[in-house]
Amino acid sequence: MSDTQQSTTGAQRTASFAADEPYEVPSRSRPTAWVGVVLFGGIMMEMVGGFQLIQGLVALFKDDYYLVSPNGLVVEVNYTAWGWTHLLIGLVAIATGIGVMLGQTWARVLGIVIAVVSALVNVAFLSAYPIWSTIIIAMDVLVIYALAVHGRETTRA
Repeated sequence: MSDTQQSTTGAQRTASFAADEPYEVPSRSRPTAWVGVVLFGGIMMEMVGGFQLIQGLVALFKDDYYLVSPNGLVVEVNYTAWGWTHLLIGLVAIATGIGVMLGQTWARVLGIVIAVVSALVNVAFLSAYPIWSTIIIAMDVLVIYALAVHGRETTRA
């Protein structure tokens, strides 16, 4: 077979392939397996929100539960103020987690902000309940990583 016959046959094959097969999306715009990490971040966001709600309710209704008095906290406020702070962060975190799982860009941005605020609030609350606060801070770090590094994957899905 000559070079001219090979190129004609190759051109015919390409033309028939293009007509028979649907257009294939370039690989950069297809979602990857990292979508699962973003969904994990959204679920973790909801869990952090739930933990914040629990922490806030305990601070509101049973302030003698914590290890130190409000004077021993990093920021000196009463437990009622801490309770409302944790409740607010928890409710916003749960709503944002739902938005993250739906692939909303605003939710990714707000999710990172809420995770940072949650971590800072729990650093200030560390002396009152160290183990619980440390767990929430670790979960916040996972959320920040998932949303900051792989958050764009859900918009492609």
